[in-house]
Amino acid sequence: MNPKTFKDYDMQIVIGWILRVGVLLSMSIIFIGGVIYLYRHGQVPADYSTFKGVPDFVHSAQGIFNGIITLRGRAIIQAGIVLLIATPVIRVVFSAIGFVLEKDYLYTGITLLVLLIIFASMLSGHAG
Repeated sequence: MNPKTFKDYDMQIVIGWILRVGVLLSMSIIFIGGVIYLYRHGQVPADYSTFKGVPDFVHSAQGIFNGIITLRGRAIIQAGIVLLIATPVIRVVFSAIGFVLEKDYLYTGITLLVLLIIFASMLSGHAG
């Protein structure tokens, strides 16, 4: 795509593909993780008398990465969920790039402000 011929329609096409690929890829990753988890733990009876929560290894990026390397189903599922959550953020990043290419500085500023709010919320831990 030549920046001189980059139009609003082209940006919509790219963003649409980003959303489709992100959702399909995360869905596939979650499915693979679910199959691995059920293969390893499908015969274990469920014990609902105590709440166990999420294992500690899926609370950090390093734990998820190590879990993926060792083919742990929960870590792979968690990676798919993280990708699913990251897909709209990636869409906002590509929207900002598209607005810069279109030389639409008002919407570039608004999009960068939205990104700033998203990242500040992620870093602070507050949802809104």
